[in-house]
Amino acid sequence: MKPVRVGLVGCGKIGSIHAAALRSLPEADFVAACDTSPDRAAAFAATYGVRPFSDVGVMLCEAGVEVVVIGTPHPLHAEPAVRAAEAGVHVLVEKPMAASLADCDAMLAAARKSGVTLGVISQRRLYEPVVRMRAAIDAGKIGKPALGVFLMYSWREPAYYLSDPWRGKWDTEGGGVLVNQSAHHLDMLLWLMGPAAEVSGYWANLNHPTVEVDDTAVATIRFRSGGLGSIITSVSQKPGIHAKIHIHGSNGASVGVETDRGATFVAGMTTIAEPPVTDLWTIPGEDGLLAQFQAEDRERFAAVDGTVHYHGLQIRDFLCAVRERRPPLVSGEEGRAVVELFTAIYRSHQEGRSITLPIER
Repeated sequence: MKPVRVGLVGCGKIGSIHAAALRSLPEADFVAACDTSPDRAAAFAATYGVRPFSDVGVMLCEAGVEVVVIGTPHPLHAEPAVRAAEAGVHVLVEKPMAASLADCDAMLAAARKSGVTLGVISQRRLYEPVVRMRAAIDAGKIGKPALGVFLMYSWREPAYYLSDPWRGKWDTEGGGVLVNQSAHHLDMLLWLMGPAAEVSGYWANLNHPTVEVDDTAVATIRFRSGGLGSIITSVSQKPGIHAKIHIHGSNGASVGVETDRGATFVAGMTTIAEPPVTDLWTIPGEDGLLAQFQAEDRERFAAVDGTVHYHGLQIRDFLCAVRERRPPLVSGEEGRAVVELFTAIYRSHQEGRSITLPIER
């Protein structure tokens, strides 16, 4: 496959992970990096041997990029994504797709109008135990997915919120634990259970008095399939315990993954130290395989840089999707579904009622 010319927008913490992944991929010709700070763009570009830009429009005109990867803070995703799509350039956006449904819809409309591919990062779908779960569900081994549970007990230090000026504020982050720390797991829950039909939820700030946004949220979901779901997500447990997704089937069998142990990693500040592992497996005839699966998961994780490797797998998929003119692993519509889900939880809390999905565009 001819390498795809790629430009990166956003030279901050998550940008470094994308840059390392891009540099490792033979499918990628990483040629440009753009940041609103010219000094930061120049330093970043020098590190990775690419051309620096401080204006997205100039990069789109001069760098000859075919794909842009956007790693700005999520409330700032829409503007460069729309500009790239309007220029006929394919777009891969970090999670969450945006902070608002209006931004998601603007991005989707621009991509449809120009006929470009729009994808959203959710690299945890590619964790081996998550792939194992999806394969078992697709094979009918648990019957029909009947109950999906997302549980996260994590922690964020006050220093985390001080690390960037946009963190912890409604107008610059768009939300807290639901928007930032839970987007991957909300995506996986929808991916494994199917679209949500009705949501009821609450949020709170339990022990982060210096920030405005939620550090804890709970919700119940009724899926279109008739299945039910439960969400408890929090960054208020010091020093962090775990994050898990469990799917229980209509035949009584269950499968699950512990995606994180301790506090979830912070891009550019910490690394993924503990491997994701299968932590629940009661499929008839396979219920004795749990220890084997866990050993395989740990062995595989020890062989890669977990912080970069799974990003690389998803970026490779996206670049191949562009060349092969097929949908990517995580589409823009799937990214929007995550934003719709956390929007519904916030709206349910605010209005004191359950919210029916889809929310009108």
